Amino acid sequence: MQINPGAAEFPHRQIAAQLKAQVRRGDWGPGERLPSIPAIAEMFGVAKQTVQRAVDQLRVEGILITKPGSGTYVRGTRRRLNRLSRGRYGGFRGYHTDLAARYRQQLVSVGRAPAPPEVADAFGVADGTELLCRRHLVRTEDSPVEVGASWFLPADTAGTTLERGEAFGRPLYQEAEEATGRQYVTATDTITARQPSREEAETLQIRPDTPVLHLLHVAYDARRKPIEVAQATWPGPMTTLTEEYRIPAPTPTPDPDPGLILG
Repeated sequence: MQINPGAAEFPHRQIAAQLKAQVRRGDWGPGERLPSIPAIAEMFGVAKQTVQRAVDQLRVEGILITKPGSGTYVRGTRRRLNRLSRGRYGGFRGYHTDLAARYRQQLVSVGRAPAPPEVADAFGVADGTELLCRRHLVRTEDSPVEVGASWFLPADTAGTTLERGEAFGRPLYQEAEEATGRQYVTATDTITARQPSREEAETLQIRPDTPVLHLLHVAYDARRKPIEVAQATWPGPMTTLTEEYRIPAPTPTPDPDPGLILG
């Protein structure tokens, strides 16, 4: 392990690149603890502060995680979001079984809450309008990977099961269809990158300067009226978005009309 003092790249970035390469090679596997900051500093012949900057960079990138009083560890594998929100509906309008096996969703709260601007815009109501909100947290075996919320108009949910503070034994959209008498027909997904709120950073166990990916999912009925507006926020560096799709075959060019004279 060494750095090049004459290189244009800062020393802490050189160290971060080498530590990242070691993780990629499998020198340290997921959940394995790295040597201490002083030990790594001695390996590279640099100050402890330089190594700390390298570790901080890899924490922001989601490669390492620091446990106070314990040390620095390799974070688990990235969460792959396959087909974005379409996965919640599945091939036969139901959750994919592999998602249930890998992730555990916990209902956090159910109740009226003021609508944030993006939700209010989707429903066409004023900011801060009281809507029904069902908040959830999704975890893997070792860490939280998603904070989310599903919003509904109170007029659609009054007196229905959607107001109950309990999880359902089936996907939420199926419960919503039955409760509202409206079927999900189309949906739109809008994804943005931003800095997390303090609460999001604490819940997702990430640094406040770690970027997050934020999804706004709006599901409509046949009349293009929103039924549900869902939000989901994931740690950006630990999340990959994968979209697989078919590419249409070229449309054959029709032969020219033999009676047409080109000139």
